[in-house]
Amino acid sequence: MSPEGKLELKRRARLLLVSFWASHRLHNKSLNNEENLKLFGKCNNPNGHEHNYKVVVTVHGDSDLVTGMIMNVIDLKEYMEEAIMMTPDRMDLGVPYFTDVVCSTENVTVYIWENLQKFLPAAVL
Repeated sequence: MSPEGKLELKRRARLLLVSFWASHRLHNKSLNNEENLKLFGKCNNPNGHEHNYKVVVTVHGDSDLVTGMIMNVIDLKEYMEEAIMMTPDRMDLGVPYFTDVVCSTENVTVYIWENLQKFLPAAVL
């Protein structure tokens, strides 16, 4: 309790999980086809290959004293849909970010992080 008798809610996190399906090809434009095949193997298939992705988002912040929430989960879900779920079926062909970036899981994570930051207040992720 605070000196004013109000309950103080400390910082906490909320998790939200979303799943999505996408296809991609691991290919580095600075390498020739033979080098790409040697480096990425079957993941360099020109037709791509599929994955089911799961994304867990954790938000941090002070809980609102009225709602008890860091942020509204419905809003977070909408932001996630805008940042993640609108990804084309073939990420390496349909997402400009991957024009010059290898479409690896690590780079997909960076892409999602950067897109979510556009919608959320600073220091919430």
